[in-house]
Amino acid sequence: MKEIGIGLLGFGTVGAGVVEGLQQNGKLLEERLDLRLALRRLADLDLDSDRGVKADRALMTRDAGEAIRDPNVDIVVELIGGVTKAKEFIRQALELGKPVVTANKALLAEAGAELHRLAAEKKTALYFEASVGGGIPIIKAVREGLVANRITSVYGILNGTCNYILTRMEEEKLPFEQVLKAAQQAGYAEAEPSLDVDGHDTAHKAVVLASLAHGFPVPMSAVHVEGIRNISAGDISYAAEMGYRIKLLAVIKQGGNGVEARVHPTLVPHAHPLAAVSGVFNAVLVSGDIVGDTLYYGRGAGRRATASAVLADLADAARDLSSGARRPPVLRRESGKLRPIGEIVTRCYLRLSLLDKPGVLALVAQALGRKGISIASVMQKETRVGQHVPVLVVTHSAPESAFRAALAEIDRLEVVGAPTVRIRIEDFQE
Repeated sequence: MKEIGIGLLGFGTVGAGVVEGLQQNGKLLEERLDLRLALRRLADLDLDSDRGVKADRALMTRDAGEAIRDPNVDIVVELIGGVTKAKEFIRQALELGKPVVTANKALLAEAGAELHRLAAEKKTALYFEASVGGGIPIIKAVREGLVANRITSVYGILNGTCNYILTRMEEEKLPFEQVLKAAQQAGYAEAEPSLDVDGHDTAHKAVVLASLAHGFPVPMSAVHVEGIRNISAGDISYAAEMGYRIKLLAVIKQGGNGVEARVHPTLVPHAHPLAAVSGVFNAVLVSGDIVGDTLYYGRGAGRRATASAVLADLADAARDLSSGARRPPVLRRESGKLRPIGEIVTRCYLRLSLLDKPGVLALVAQALGRKGISIASVMQKETRVGQHVPVLVVTHSAPESAFRAALAEIDRLEVVGAPTVRIRIEDFQE
């Protein structure tokens, strides 16, 4: 049976999961591929820590370049993370004509176009299933399963940390900071959580999906990003009263005016399937012009889920290498039309802190009306902060630029006690 040699860069959480998976299901892969995947080199700066899985010490090296250049290595797997070194190692492998498997969404968001071009130039390929959605096969679904479709929209819950925090805030009526600390203690959030809770991790994944779905590089600068730090337990409770659940959502849409890509907290109707995604799970709703809606759900991170996606890419890379097959390009165009955030049209939930006296709401309505924003409903809550009470406004659809201008005017009013909280609403109607 033909052997395909693997060079693994990174023996951390996911790398150890890949080694474990090869040991556990190596025979199964042989049966399904009619090929043997053989770990030939394993590179990591730390060769001594216990990862809970045994690897042959003779295969280990601290020199990633040595693993890449080894003539017995046919496929390179990059799992070291970060951007600078990882990019250098991937380039080295591609320059040698070796296919690369990576889970590095930050690198793909920053330099994916460059690396895909290099892979095409060297007649090899870059495989990246594990970069988005952990164990969910979303890359393969978009690239292969929906190849006959124009992708009209993608909605994704793509960060398990944020989804876990929002779920516990809702279920236990707890404030963000308290739940964040609990998530850190449980290992669901990093000690420095900004990449997750400020939305940047989700934005990296949104860039990868948007570029793949529409065939041109979407830069990070084109993605509007907001995190969940300013979401209160009160907002979650008020949203529930209105029939919504708050999720950190990646939204990618194709319209006549171009592709929009944004990441922000979103009110999702309770009846929608994405509203039911709880805890650390991820889900992606992809709509195609022929197939309609398709939904993908599963664990979005972790050793075993991500290792499963890496192993799936290894299987594809090994098959392609063995048969001499060439993958079609991921990026078919150098550029495409992107829709700026100011043109995006949505409905919004507004939580205003207003003095409880006659005529105040009229001032707010006038400011909104001057910018062409009409009100769908208003609810005043009796909870007081000093002399101010929370007033909840749900609007009809209006452009982002109109909301920004109106809220800047409203927050300057003397009757307003705190900056207005705005959360966009998605009704999922095409």
